[in-house]
Amino acid sequence: MLAMKQEMAIPRTSDEKVMEAFRRSNAWGLVVNVDLKDCNPEKIRNPDKIHEFIVKLCDFIDMKRFGEPTIVHFGQNDRVAGYSMMQLIETSLVSGHFANDTNAAYLDIFSCKEYPPEKTARFCQEFFGAAHMDYNTVMRM
Repeated sequence: MLAMKQEMAIPRTSDEKVMEAFRRSNAWGLVVNVDLKDCNPEKIRNPDKIHEFIVKLCDFIDMKRFGEPTIVHFGQNDRVAGYSMMQLIETSLVSGHFANDTNAAYLDIFSCKEYPPEKTARFCQEFFGAAHMDYNTVMRM
């Protein structure tokens, strides 16, 4: 038996068009993957700043946090060492990892409620002072 395609990448377009496509498609969820490079090292190495980011991000995209976030520092080697975080939201999950060695951040925002992908990615970039940002948007069907 062939499996149905479970996700659909969204080409870059306006936030309004993405959210309209999301509503029309009756998709299960919207995922934005944000990659940040050359972040402010003081922010990505500070669990209080990461906690502040989570709260502000959830407010920005109008998502209700479910409980407190988990923020843990780990990594067996310099390449991967850094904080990882996870915040349940009532419509799904925000997660991410911050790589100390490269001052990079890799964030995933998944929700069954719509939100603006590009504005969200720009919010993340501005909060962490990243010199470079890239993002992808995927609808989970």
